[in-house]
Amino acid sequence: MSTPRIRQPSMRDVARASGVSYQTVSRVINDQERVHPETRARVLAAVDALGYHPNSAARALVTGRGSTVAVVASNTSLYGYARTLEGIEDAAFAAGYTVNITVLRSPDQSDRADAVERLLSQPLAGLIAFTHDDLARSAVEDVPSRMPAVTVFGTGAGGRAHILLDEEGGARAAIRHLLDLGHRTIHHAGVPPLLPSGRLLGWRATLEEAGVPRPEPIPVTWEPRSGYEVGSAIARQHDITAVFAGNDDIATGIVRALIDSGRDVPGDVSVIGFDDTPLAAYTRPSLTTVSQDFVELGRRAFDLLHGLIEQDDQPAGPTVLPTHLVTRESTGPPRR
Repeated sequence: MSTPRIRQPSMRDVARASGVSYQTVSRVINDQERVHPETRARVLAAVDALGYHPNSAARALVTGRGSTVAVVASNTSLYGYARTLEGIEDAAFAAGYTVNITVLRSPDQSDRADAVERLLSQPLAGLIAFTHDDLARSAVEDVPSRMPAVTVFGTGAGGRAHILLDEEGGARAAIRHLLDLGHRTIHHAGVPPLLPSGRLLGWRATLEEAGVPRPEPIPVTWEPRSGYEVGSAIARQHDITAVFAGNDDIATGIVRALIDSGRDVPGDVSVIGFDDTPLAAYTRPSLTTVSQDFVELGRRAFDLLHGLIEQDDQPAGPTVLPTHLVTRESTGPPRR
């Protein structure tokens, strides 16, 4: 016996429930014409109550645009990128769009061009690119200017609408915290320098403004194992009292290596991370870190793109979302 097919609510169902015409519902959903605020609110309430989602094919016929948003990145597995994708997908789904994710794995120019060509062969409404490295930046520059596009992270590309988190401000807050505790040797185990990061710039500038020595950044990769190797080396250098890590995975590896080497955290060495991943509050010691709201970043990135798609609403400059320092157990004053 076959399972009965559940009928999905239609636009006409929304019209009946809200007491307006089919055409008025269409105008509200597609933002095509002015609708009285009270009528708009009644229609949207009916949409929510019925669980109605706009039909993608119908939207394309009415607006002349597809209802798919492409996300282009060279990495989507790290915590911040994965959470940003979650925010994009949440906002896109609520607006009746689907999301197509393309990961650029090869730096070869022809491979990148092929990936862009495949994207553009689809009926896309717009594009969001994670421009944290030159690969994604170059891909955005290959996209025709008529395609609505938003860049996230990094420094943007091609004059497109750009949104990012205030990494430099977060790094400044982290370094000021360590300086206020009395540290004067603050090393930076930075994330790979794909582009000059706000974390590196904030660390460097704050030390220079304080007039304290600025050591060379310690090269690491993204993984906790790399942080562990750095922490093992730091454990043998008793003049280092504080480390600012490029992300929480690196910081966690450093802390574990220091403790395995018989050093106390924060008694001998204070450690600060970046991102405020879910485990940061539950390590021992719990990790002082800079919190970034990646999900909100993704939602706001889609909102920017939606404004471009619907109204060509190009912002005057980059949108910068705040970060903030979360103080926990891994930082304290240096031993005298």
